[in-house]
Amino acid sequence: MSVLDEKREELEHYEFRMGVARGRLAVALDSLTDALTMVGQHGVYCQSARQPGKPAMDIQIVMKGITDAKELIASVMEEIRKQQREDSTPQRHRDTENS
Repeated sequence: MSVLDEKREELEHYEFRMGVARGRLAVALDSLTDALTMVGQHGVYCQSARQPGKPAMDIQIVMKGITDAKELIASVMEEIRKQQREDSTPQRHRDTENS
């Protein structure tokens, strides 16, 4: 089953609120957040031998990768939002801003 089928209700909700592109990115962000939570919970049990109280190095690397991916997705969502605002600004208003 495809992710589009599995997450149909969630996608419909976010796509309606944010548009297709931002909505799908929002669902991807939610999925990454869920994965980050699960990896973080696993990190509680897999402690680093060299750094007590910290997750094992492989878990730290996975968590950093997921966190970085979330940051990139959030930045793309913001760029799309800005682009949509610019596209919806009336031409006359844009002309006065650029003068």
